[in-house]
Amino acid sequence: MIPTTDIFTISNQKQFEKIALKTFRYQYENNLVYQEFCNHLKTDVQKVKSLKQIPFLPISFFKTHSVVSNAHPIQTTFTSSGTTGLITSKHLVTDVSIYKESYQKAFSTFYGNIEDYVVLALLPSYLEREGSSLIHMVEDLIQCTNRPESGFYLHNHDDLIKNLISLDEAGQNVILIGVTYALLDIIEKQQFQLQNTIIIETGGMKGKRKEMIREELHDLLCQGFGVPTIHSEYGMTELLSQAYSLGDGIFECPSWMQILIRDTEDALSYIQDGKTGGINVIDLANINSCSFIATQDLGKKNPNNSFEVLGRFDNSDIRGCNLMVG
Repeated sequence: MIPTTDIFTISNQKQFEKIALKTFRYQYENNLVYQEFCNHLKTDVQKVKSLKQIPFLPISFFKTHSVVSNAHPIQTTFTSSGTTGLITSKHLVTDVSIYKESYQKAFSTFYGNIEDYVVLALLPSYLEREGSSLIHMVEDLIQCTNRPESGFYLHNHDDLIKNLISLDEAGQNVILIGVTYALLDIIEKQQFQLQNTIIIETGGMKGKRKEMIREELHDLLCQGFGVPTIHSEYGMTELLSQAYSLGDGIFECPSWMQILIRDTEDALSYIQDGKTGGINVIDLANINSCSFIATQDLGKKNPNNSFEVLGRFDNSDIRGCNLMVG
């Protein structure tokens, strides 16, 4: 087992690769689903010496299998939202404290001390169901602010508008984290000129509005809230880490998370920086499930390891790679 102190104190690429390779061997030994997947690909574990030789488990396995790397009791199960009738992903978490350490450290990396902020959350579609890892994270961040003004809003948009304006005018640093369609609902009711507020969108229309390309969406939100940039969070049920974009849709990972871009026609090969392909995520915080996940997102990586998310594979034809840009 790799100590979490090693995972959360990574400071360079060499360290990252060393711990990733140790994690790969540990998960091959202890995660029977992952082991079977690697064996199916005829992976010779002894010959895996670099990140690109590690097999990445398709994210859909979280819908059909129990992806765990130890025999400890399950402390919590995070589930994906999933459209009605679709099978949802289940992330079985045996140590929820690792998730907490991951999101708290990542937040402070990108935004500094949580106590400097009031956190307002507009996440109706997540609040209305059980098992959201995003709600778990935001609930804890709200508590960590130690501010009575921090909190969740469901349909009480008028209260949110009033509080947002008064906090911002008082010079208070505010983070408003919201699901995309709900943020659009707010600016249709009220136009703002916010000076001290960061808007973080977590993506997703959840079937409430038509999908939009990011540039168009961010332009609308920038105008509506009167802010220069819109921040974004890239996370998912199957990961215990998040990447953040501080504007322009350019995401950066915390030091224990990295992205590789695979060829859409050949899942076992990789493409060069700047080209569009499937996003593979290495999330070392996933030590107790699987740290190597092939997502159904499309993106491209920049030479400095930042990346962009450009859409999703159309589930009906992954090889053909039809885009449902969201």
